[in-house]
Amino acid sequence: MTTGRRGRLTVYLGAAPGVGKTYAMLDEAHRRRARGTDLVIGLVETHGRAATVAKIGDLEMIPRRLAEHRGSTLTELDVPAVLERAPEVALVDELAHTNAPGSQHAKRWQDVHDLLDAGIDVVTTVNVQHIASLTDDVEAITGVRQRETVPDQVVRDADQIQLVDLSPEQLRRRLAHGNVYRAEQIDASMSSFFRVGNLTALRELALLWLADRVDDALTRYRADHSIGGTWPARERIVVAVTGGPETETLLHRAARIAQRAAGTELLAVHVLPTDGLPSTPSATIAAHRALVESLGGVFHTVVGEDVPSAVVDFARGVNATMIVVGVSRHPVWRQALLGSSSAEIARLSGTIDVHLVTHERARVGVGVRSRYSSLSPKRRAAGWGSAVLIPALLTAALLAIGTDDVALATDAMLLLAGVVGVALIGGLWPAVVAAVVSNLCLNWFFAPPVGRFTIAQGENVLALAVFVVIAVAVASVVDLAARRTTQAYRARAEASTLAALSRSVLSGQDTAQAIVHRLAQTFAMADVRLEERTDDRSPWSVVAHERWVTDAEPVPAGAEADPTVTEVVIDDRHRLVLAGRVLPASDRQVVEAFGVQAGIVLERRRLREQAAQAEVLERTESTRTALLAAVSHDLRTPLAAIRTAVDGLSSPDVELDREDRDVLTATIADSTHRLERLIGNLLDLSRIQTGAVRPALRAASLEEVVPIAVEPWLSDLALDVPEDLPLVHTDPGLFERVVANVVSNAVRHSPPGAKVLFTASAARDAVELRVADTGPGVPDERKTTMFEPFQRLDDTSAGGLGLGLAVAAGLANAVGARISAEDTPGGGLTMVLTVPRETALDDGMSS
Repeated sequence: MTTGRRGRLTVYLGAAPGVGKTYAMLDEAHRRRARGTDLVIGLVETHGRAATVAKIGDLEMIPRRLAEHRGSTLTELDVPAVLERAPEVALVDELAHTNAPGSQHAKRWQDVHDLLDAGIDVVTTVNVQHIASLTDDVEAITGVRQRETVPDQVVRDADQIQLVDLSPEQLRRRLAHGNVYRAEQIDASMSSFFRVGNLTALRELALLWLADRVDDALTRYRADHSIGGTWPARERIVVAVTGGPETETLLHRAARIAQRAAGTELLAVHVLPTDGLPSTPSATIAAHRALVESLGGVFHTVVGEDVPSAVVDFARGVNATMIVVGVSRHPVWRQALLGSSSAEIARLSGTIDVHLVTHERARVGVGVRSRYSSLSPKRRAAGWGSAVLIPALLTAALLAIGTDDVALATDAMLLLAGVVGVALIGGLWPAVVAAVVSNLCLNWFFAPPVGRFTIAQGENVLALAVFVVIAVAVASVVDLAARRTTQAYRARAEASTLAALSRSVLSGQDTAQAIVHRLAQTFAMADVRLEERTDDRSPWSVVAHERWVTDAEPVPAGAEADPTVTEVVIDDRHRLVLAGRVLPASDRQVVEAFGVQAGIVLERRRLREQAAQAEVLERTESTRTALLAAVSHDLRTPLAAIRTAVDGLSSPDVELDREDRDVLTATIADSTHRLERLIGNLLDLSRIQTGAVRPALRAASLEEVVPIAVEPWLSDLALDVPEDLPLVHTDPGLFERVVANVVSNAVRHSPPGAKVLFTASAARDAVELRVADTGPGVPDERKTTMFEPFQRLDDTSAGGLGLGLAVAAGLANAVGARISAEDTPGGGLTMVLTVPRETALDDGMSS
């Protein structure tokens, strides 16, 4: 059946085994067949449950494919048979199942994709613990690491997901009645995986995962149908973050509200002006972002001219159910005249609830920032001086040239130009003073009657009033433009400075030294230190130190009381100390941004160091455990055999014939050989890990390597090594060990009587050796770890410590060769050895 369409996937999702997924799938199958649907069972796992077997009834079943694995016969989904039968619907149980080696696909969900591509609808089952993104959470809950997983997207892309839910008490009763596992497994299961706490947590995990999937579908539906209103299907709380001192109070309050209902999302939004210049120091915003993330929320930044509208638009866009805002910090009189953002958000919110949070800064005023923060003292002094001097000079100039024929409006325009000039020099308030002084000069010197502050003509009164208003307005605009320009330059400088810091860190410089060097260079500080301490009571110690001004004396520890010393606290354990000059507030903001960046970098470095230490400890512990296991089994076994054989040979009470003595002697020789090989591998691994391997690389022929390496296993090999292969560049002795270990591993894992295929071929710049066996193979996820020490195919394999491939990989790397693993067509593992050709000799022969 080829319909040209892709089949539909239906997934029955459960929180744990035994909740009834397979039973529900079979129930649906009977309903579909009753409606006339052509349906077959591709594969259903009954696990010996009588109710499940009975539920199959007379449904048509496709015979399973048989697969041999480690001496056992396994049954798998027969995909070609299902495709040939071409039903409308196929039932395929246990989507996350791993197929037997030699199957067309490694995973059953890949088989299901083949059926879907052929236009066959598939109904399947999966437990929440097998979803890939949840494996860490499941391991934390149950203590069991799931080896069989299915990618999230495979389940998310399903056309329909049905949750099969069962309370923990009901599931435990089913387990106790023998409806899930066999009788001998019940007690162990109920005391381990099937504890009430585990089942409750897994149930909640399944519900939340499915809720996320449903929420995605709801979001797509609202977007497809252009629905702008809020649908309160899930609680989402949006916090309007201003960057003010009340922000922490708002965030903690919103987090407490979110914790009342499981699955509630916390989102914080900060509105930037449309010019993109931050109205709040970047260090403050970074601290608030870190706080939001620590509370389990997500921080967003949007651009908007009108803050209330931007907040409400964001809340509607994310389908929020509540907006949390703080009581305005403006005094009551200003709120009465201009309104407040919180009141405007409440007016615009519509169906979204608005939660108003009071705080310590409510209605006490925002605090007036100095408008001269970006101007130097000389610039401010020049501004105040020009506020009087420029109007006076312009008045003197107008009087000198005579104004009988000049209208009052012209005089006003010239003096207005002077006010603009004062605004450019000193800012707003000197310009306001200049406007008042200019108005007085116009009144006294140019408005009739001259020499008096009275005005004879009414229109001149209006002209002078309009002059003051225009002068102040123009001065405000000029001052605002000048300040915004300064802020833009500063923002660009901050961005450039922080980018330079990032580049210096990413370029491989020492992180701590890169920070202090960049700070000293940027701010021309005499002395910069990055200090740390172990706890609140311990003294500060210097992590990195930089002196930029070389003739300055170093700043002694404890000199923080000096006004020329600036201290920036990064976190409880780190701080920056800068000395040499008093930093203005604007520069301090940049330094604080440096501190935040430094904190992030230092934290990442600390986590990397901890991860590296944990990895070393884990590797050491794994090595120690493996060595103990080896001593207790792999080394003790041949020693015991030798001891038994020696006792038998040396015992005076036992009469042995020649045949018995030969058997005991052979046992001693074989066990001794095993011990030599095990100890040799341990010594080789030790030499590799300590860097004691010193290869003597030279031109060599494979004829002096391969025969010696494969001699003990000639009867188990099918050799195909051409005689005309080019010379290779390697250490023949070490490379012989590599080949021997690879061949030994392949022979050991091959089925009895099966030959291992050994081939060699020449490439452009290398010679490739391939050792292919037809054994059980290695899963893809283990091919990255199989060359690590003490990695064995399973816990029951005998005859080695799992060191052969680790030694082979280490020696191959030492002699410039490469070793990799591939699947053998039809099942098994192929080890590929790539060794470089002797290019110099080849070039010489070709010339």
